[in-house]
Amino acid sequence: MEIKIGIDESPRELVVSSNQTQEEVEKLVTETLDKGEGLLRLSDEKGRTYLVPSDKIAYVEIAPTDTRRVGFAVVEPTKDAKDAK
Repeated sequence: MEIKIGIDESPRELVVSSNQTQEEVEKLVTETLDKGEGLLRLSDEKGRTYLVPSDKIAYVEIAPTDTRRVGFAVVEPTKDAKDAK
């Protein structure tokens, strides 16, 4: 799960890759923002913990991790390419 958090008065966003489900992250964010005080605590895939003051959170974007495919594929020649030989 990829979580992007916008921080007030900061031009950059915090991006965390987490093994938590979308529902778990949404529940943590909602509970933290409902309290109005305190810290949002998130853990990433490598075990690092992120603490964000709830009063500084501008927005939270929760999305599935985008798997990028890099590499080469073996492609069969088309009929026209075979006839050209």
